Amino acid sequence: MIRNKDTYPLQPPRERGTGRALALAVVMHVLLGLFLYHGIRWQNSTPAGEEAELWTEVPDLSTPRPVPPPAPVAPAPPPPQTEEADIALQQLKRKQQQEAAREAQLAEQQRLKAQQEAEAKRQQQLAAQQAAQLALQQKQAKLKQQQQEQQQAATAEKLKQQEAQKKQAQEEAQKQAKLDAQKKADAEKAAKAKAQADAQAKKLDAERRARIAQMQGSMGGGTGTSGNGLAKSGTGSGSGGNAASPGYADKVRRRVRPNIIWAGETAGLETEIAVHCSPSGTLLSATISRSSGNSQWDDAALRAVQRSDPMPVDTDGKTPSNFKITLRPAS
Repeated sequence: MIRNKDTYPLQPPRERGTGRALALAVVMHVLLGLFLYHGIRWQNSTPAGEEAELWTEVPDLSTPRPVPPPAPVAPAPPPPQTEEADIALQQLKRKQQQEAAREAQLAEQQRLKAQQEAEAKRQQQLAAQQAAQLALQQKQAKLKQQQQEQQQAATAEKLKQQEAQKKQAQEEAQKQAKLDAQKKADAEKAAKAKAQADAQAKKLDAERRARIAQMQGSMGGGTGTSGNGLAKSGTGSGSGGNAASPGYADKVRRRVRPNIIWAGETAGLETEIAVHCSPSGTLLSATISRSSGNSQWDDAALRAVQRSDPMPVDTDGKTPSNFKITLRPAS
């Protein structure tokens, strides 16, 4: 386990190998004592003499002779402790201490080196962690900035769409207002035209009635057969006694078409009008024989026929007394 130098203060290294040094000192002391003991004993011992026995007679070996016990050996005195031995022991002890100190210093240096390497490794790991954390923070900031930019772009796009929708709504409102104004103007124009047409129709009707009255007055001074002939002409079938030529219908259509005033719908509108005229083309009466289902268009078609007085004459120089006109808005 590596201890942090900031947490624990630096302490002097503990001496290592003290027991081993003591054991070596004891062994050396024992070896030195044995060496001194044997050296001193070898120098102080006296050589033992040799004894020889001379036998004049052959001894009787049949009976064993008792062997004398060996002489007891006196224990060797302990070697004296000399000053040189003490010096040698002190030098040995000092040398052992120096070696132990060197070993302890080397171990401390190794420990400090290992501690420094561990600290450097820890610093590298801490720097790597800080770099990774900084990179993560930068990535998060970039992602947040991208999200903000996307949100701002979405907000701007939404505002742009809202402005476009508002502008489109304003344009549609202006267009609708123009359409309403146009419809109102058309309605007013149609109403004005209708009023003018009604006034003109009333005027034409009054003029027609005056002409009819004048004709009836001029015809009243004659014989009574003339009135009967008019009546007979009015009740006759087809063209009132004289048949219309094949091209007379086109003449009537060209006569009535410019007098049609209509600004409404045109699909499916068809009105049939029965016309009664004098031989000179004066319009005596005009009635709707078949309606289109749209009363406004029927009135416009009837007014167009009334404004077409007098009707054109046929190829014989006379106008058919009774005939029918079919009118459509597109005609």
